[in-house]
Amino acid sequence: MQKVKELLNKYSANQKPFVFVKTYGCQQNVSDSERIKGIFISMGCILTNIKEKADVIVFNTCAIRENAEHRVFGNLGQLKNLKNRNPNLLIIVCGCMTEQEHIGEKIRSIFPFVEVIFGTNFIGNLKDFIFESLRKRSLNLKKSIAENYNNLKLRRDCLSEEIPRQRDNKITAFVPIMYGCDNFCTYCIVPYVRGREVSRSIESIKKEVENLVNLGYKEIILLGQNVNSYGKDLGSSFTEVLREVTKIDGDFWVRFMTSHPKNITKDMIDEIASNEKICKSLHLPFQSGCDKVLYDMNRKYTRKEYLAIIDYAKLKIPDILFTSDVIVGFPSEIYDDFKETLSLVKTVKFSSLFTFIYSKRKGTLAYNMKDNVSCEEKAKWFSELLKLQRSISASIYSSFVDRNLKVLVKESRNKKNFGFAKTNGDLVVNLENYKEEFKGKFCIAKIIGFKERVLRGIVTSF
Repeated sequence: MQKVKELLNKYSANQKPFVFVKTYGCQQNVSDSERIKGIFISMGCILTNIKEKADVIVFNTCAIRENAEHRVFGNLGQLKNLKNRNPNLLIIVCGCMTEQEHIGEKIRSIFPFVEVIFGTNFIGNLKDFIFESLRKRSLNLKKSIAENYNNLKLRRDCLSEEIPRQRDNKITAFVPIMYGCDNFCTYCIVPYVRGREVSRSIESIKKEVENLVNLGYKEIILLGQNVNSYGKDLGSSFTEVLREVTKIDGDFWVRFMTSHPKNITKDMIDEIASNEKICKSLHLPFQSGCDKVLYDMNRKYTRKEYLAIIDYAKLKIPDILFTSDVIVGFPSEIYDDFKETLSLVKTVKFSSLFTFIYSKRKGTLAYNMKDNVSCEEKAKWFSELLKLQRSISASIYSSFVDRNLKVLVKESRNKKNFGFAKTNGDLVVNLENYKEEFKGKFCIAKIIGFKERVLRGIVTSF
């Protein structure tokens, strides 16, 4: 540790090294970045939001869609001028993108000023990587080429409880309960870049949540690529996790993401229904409403099975709100298949959807599938879906007008008397009479209107 600190200070233009961390992608990446920041803080560094001030720049990348990779490459290109101005600047690229061998090669080829490259499961080795890079200043580091760092003792440390964490706020905390994915959906790169599923012990999860609640956190978000398959390697279940963490004393909410329909159980839904600490919202990606497409995606459930889960949840939790992910224009999809997606959306009535036009990912089974539908046609389908969902969302949001809802106040919106809160059902509320004393508290807000996917409210009691 001391040697790394000394080298960082040697190459720093500041009294203490300034570190800029840019996160791309999902909540799991946000959680990983909190650990990266924690490691730098433990070495005496200072975090900055201004990359021009930084002595170290870290890009924690996402590989789920091609657009995410393009953004990273574009932003990396912009760092060349900073590196020319400050030759001692240390640039690090990590995360899901770098687990793909062809991407690592591309970064080394096009951006030779990137000195450290490592994958998602090796955050605990970050100090070693920095030490080697600063010691040699010529080291190109890559997980899959052992000769580049065969003097380092690498470890798949995603379950490590020892890595420090610098959390991004004091109200909401992400708590990973498992890592990796065993599903191998044909369109998805995640199992290849994050590895197979491995679960944390319930004891370690509960200890972390207990510490967070004692520190005053009001919203705990349990994370996993597929939280419902938690515990297969331990002989336990996700429902057990929900029961145990909600036994902790304190006034807090529990959310979780992401769920896979094939692993949803009735006892999990029953637990949500009966447990007042678990939020009454469920993010349940369906991806397509057509059985043929679902089969080609290797989703391992049918439309009928998905709707049966929805029906049971609505029966047990009448006020539950659903959100989902949808892929438009999968290679085998034709318009009649897409109409089944529209039909499912009309049936379920999601409060919101995360919609994506299919993005080819090299290394996945779908990459080489024949695709006969043009990009222009897919864009038309996409617009049709968005139009439908906007009308459904408007109907749902309008139903909350003039109601009093319990909300968790998050932060100000940089405007006088204007703030941001979340409902139990995970709806955003803009508070028009925000006060700093509301922040981090559960309040009652009267909903006075809405605009698009945002409610407008006024705090009436707290």
